[in-house]
Amino acid sequence: MKRSIGLWQLMGFGVTALGGTLLHFLYDLTNSVLTAPFSGVNESTWEHMKLLFWPMVIYAIVQSFFFRDREDFWCVKLKGILWGLVLIPILFYTYNGVVGKSPDWINISIFFISAAIAYIYETQQFNNNATICRSSKIAFVILCVIALFFVLFTFVTPEIGIFKDPLTGTYGIKAFAVPE
Repeated sequence: MKRSIGLWQLMGFGVTALGGTLLHFLYDLTNSVLTAPFSGVNESTWEHMKLLFWPMVIYAIVQSFFFRDREDFWCVKLKGILWGLVLIPILFYTYNGVVGKSPDWINISIFFISAAIAYIYETQQFNNNATICRSSKIAFVILCVIALFFVLFTFVTPEIGIFKDPLTGTYGIKAFAVPE
């Protein structure tokens, strides 16, 4: 199993990169409230975090069937996903704070860099058996709670900066936007 961890993680990065890219356009293509919780409904930082979260979680669920012998599996995955989720706003707001408005290629790069760092971190944790895991079940429940927030905040969006679409000035799904 140890030799294949790197390959599993590389495939995970590919799935996340491709899945996140597809999810970025899914809502615009379908205009369906059924796809909204899983796809980007606007250009806010939060919605870009969602594009990383769902492919990583779905891939982790598939991967978990092959990593049943790893008691720390969900703890490693939780930490890796959190790294990716935290890096997106850190890199985005740091870059924009220093340089100003970022071009699209920078925003796209931030997504890929965040995903790559998340998978590299997970690979190191798996290879070094470095994660202290008190309860893999609790880690899985935490991921489920995060998933719930991504779904909930798609429709009931707090009006704070991370949720604001910089192009339209709206929050959350456009179909549910409250006119000012």
